[in-house]
Amino acid sequence: MKTDIHPDYHMITVKMTDGTEFQTRSTYGKEGDTLSLDVDPKSHPAWTGGTRNLIDTGGRIDRFNKRFGGLTLKKD
Repeated sequence: MKTDIHPDYHMITVKMTDGTEFQTRSTYGKEGDTLSLDVDPKSHPAWTGGTRNLIDTGGRIDRFNKRFGGLTLKKD
Protein backbone atom coordinates (compact mmCIF):
# COMPACT_ATOMS: atom_id res chain seq x y z
CA MET A 1 0.00 0.00 0.00
CA LYS A 2 1.35 3.44 -0.91
CA THR A 3 1.87 5.88 1.94
CA ASP A 4 0.30 9.35 2.21
CA ILE A 5 -2.39 8.81 -0.46
CA HIS A 6 -5.18 7.27 1.63
CA PRO A 7 -7.70 9.34 3.61
CA ASP A 8 -7.76 9.22 7.42
CA TYR A 9 -10.08 6.39 8.51
CA HIS A 10 -11.41 6.89 12.05
CA MET A 11 -14.40 6.41 14.41
CA ILE A 12 -17.40 8.77 14.11
CA THR A 13 -20.92 8.81 15.55
CA VAL A 14 -23.91 8.65 13.19
CA LYS A 15 -27.13 10.22 14.49
CA MET A 16 -30.34 8.96 12.85
CA THR A 17 -33.47 11.10 12.34
CA ASP A 18 -35.20 9.49 15.35
CA GLY A 19 -32.29 10.39 17.65
CA THR A 20 -30.66 6.97 17.87
CA GLU A 21 -26.90 6.91 17.46
CA PHE A 22 -24.28 4.35 16.51
CA GLN A 23 -20.54 4.39 16.01
CA THR A 24 -18.79 3.39 12.81
CA ARG A 25 -15.50 3.91 11.02
CA SER A 26 -15.49 6.53 8.25
CA THR A 27 -13.46 9.11 6.38
CA TYR A 28 -16.06 11.79 7.25
CA GLY A 29 -14.77 14.71 9.33
CA LYS A 30 -12.29 13.91 12.04
CA GLU A 31 -12.09 11.50 14.98
CA GLY A 32 -15.16 11.83 17.23
CA ASP A 33 -17.30 13.96 14.87
CA THR A 34 -21.06 13.37 14.64
CA LEU A 35 -22.80 12.88 11.29
CA SER A 36 -26.49 13.89 11.59
CA LEU A 37 -28.66 12.32 8.91
CA ASP A 38 -31.54 14.21 7.27
CA VAL A 39 -32.90 11.05 5.64
CA ASP A 40 -32.44 7.46 6.75
CA PRO A 41 -34.22 4.11 6.22
CA LYS A 42 -36.71 4.93 8.99
CA SER A 43 -37.87 8.17 7.32
CA HIS A 44 -37.21 7.77 3.57
CA PRO A 45 -40.31 7.05 1.43
CA ALA A 46 -38.50 4.30 -0.49
CA TRP A 47 -38.34 2.20 2.70
CA THR A 48 -41.55 3.39 4.38
CA GLY A 49 -43.82 2.78 1.37
CA GLY A 50 -44.53 6.46 0.71
CA THR A 51 -43.57 6.21 -2.97
CA ARG A 52 -46.63 4.20 -3.88
CA ASN A 53 -48.75 7.33 -4.15
CA LEU A 54 -46.37 8.76 -6.77
CA ILE A 55 -46.91 5.90 -9.24
CA ASP A 56 -49.75 6.65 -11.64
CA THR A 57 -49.88 3.71 -14.04
CA GLY A 58 -53.20 4.24 -15.81
CA GLY A 59 -52.99 8.02 -15.93
CA ARG A 60 -49.63 8.10 -17.65
CA ILE A 61 -50.76 5.74 -20.39
CA ASP A 62 -53.95 7.73 -20.99
CA ARG A 63 -52.02 11.00 -21.11
CA PHE A 64 -49.57 9.50 -23.63
CA ASN A 65 -52.37 8.20 -25.83
CA LYS A 66 -54.13 11.59 -25.78
CA ARG A 67 -50.95 13.36 -26.89
CA PHE A 68 -49.65 10.86 -29.43
CA GLY A 69 -52.58 8.53 -30.17
CA GLY A 70 -53.39 10.23 -33.48
CA LEU A 71 -49.92 9.79 -34.90
CA THR A 72 -49.54 7.03 -37.45
CA LEU A 73 -46.93 5.97 -39.96
CA LYS A 74 -48.52 6.42 -43.36
CA LYS A 75 -47.18 4.83 -46.52
CA ASP A 76 -47.89 6.76 -49.70
